Amino acid sequence: MPVNFARNASLRKPSMTFAVAFVAAALLLPTRYALAEQAAAPALTVSLTAPAQREWPETVPASGWLKPWQEAIVASETSGLRITEVLVDVGSVVAKGQTLARLSQESTLADLRKQEAAVVTAQASLAKAKANADRARQLRSSGALSDEKITEYFADEQTATASLASEEAALDSEKIKLAQTTIIAADDGLITSRSADLGAVVSTGTELFRMVRQQRVEWQAEVSARYLPRISEGLSVAINGGDGQSIQGKVRLVGPSVSTDTSRAIVYVALPSDVRPRTGLYVTGSIELQTTPALTVPETAIVFRDGISYIFTAGEDNRVRRVRVETGRRSNGEVEIVSGMDPSAKVVTSGGAFLSDNDLVKIAETN
Repeated sequence: MPVNFARNASLRKPSMTFAVAFVAAALLLPTRYALAEQAAAPALTVSLTAPAQREWPETVPASGWLKPWQEAIVASETSGLRITEVLVDVGSVVAKGQTLARLSQESTLADLRKQEAAVVTAQASLAKAKANADRARQLRSSGALSDEKITEYFADEQTATASLASEEAALDSEKIKLAQTTIIAADDGLITSRSADLGAVVSTGTELFRMVRQQRVEWQAEVSARYLPRISEGLSVAINGGDGQSIQGKVRLVGPSVSTDTSRAIVYVALPSDVRPRTGLYVTGSIELQTTPALTVPETAIVFRDGISYIFTAGEDNRVRRVRVETGRRSNGEVEIVSGMDPSAKVVTSGGAFLSDNDLVKIAETN
């Protein structure tokens, strides 16, 4: 009996196809199990913390220049004299009345001696005029002297008295000029500028030195005009010093005007007397207004992505959820969460930059 090989071949095809599929499935099964186990493995071991309720002062951000509280300009009060000595330099700490420089005194001393001689001459003339006037008074009733001569003697006495007063005033002026040849400090302070050069001839009003009075430095902070109604004298201020250290100050004065270009005002902040930062630095800081509640988390819990702040919270299933939040004040390594976070949430304290939404994590045990 003939055998139909074509028919038998068609009968064998389904069974062979099933066998191949079975073998392929058997080979892929371990791989699928491995992928499933890999997907179920924790992405990271994290620590959790609960948001903390703090009492923080509400602050106003500010920035501005460190400038002298007051500057004193030491200038020449005379002219035509040469600088013979310069006794201080930039950075010198000086006391009120201390000698800073000296001017030549030769011509001034000569004028002084000349004027002293003029005073002696005027005194002699007055003595002579006074003697004549006294004699005229004695002889007035006798008629030995005419009325015209008596009047002349009295006038000479008055003229000599006035002349002596004038010469004495001129002598005082020369003494003042002599004193002005010694340039002294107007107050205690720190020399910040020196224009006095040895041998230079000064003019009246020539600036020789510039100094910070009493070494007092203040912060001239610029703040937005919308905060002005809430800022008053005496408020505490935290300043980020140029050397990285924080400086505590007090509001001394709130500027009376607002810039029409920037809509900002100047707040003058007094620094402690023992703090003397370099003037001319541009620094930032904050003015403390009042104490208000703040819901805070560690700064390390904040994740920035595309300019947006996020935190990761963990649920009972050990999977994390990415939550968008709005941040506020910062202090001592903590940041205020203004909105977006459940106060009862468990927040991932660090490592959020390596996490994605719905990642499985391992929770670290806390002691």
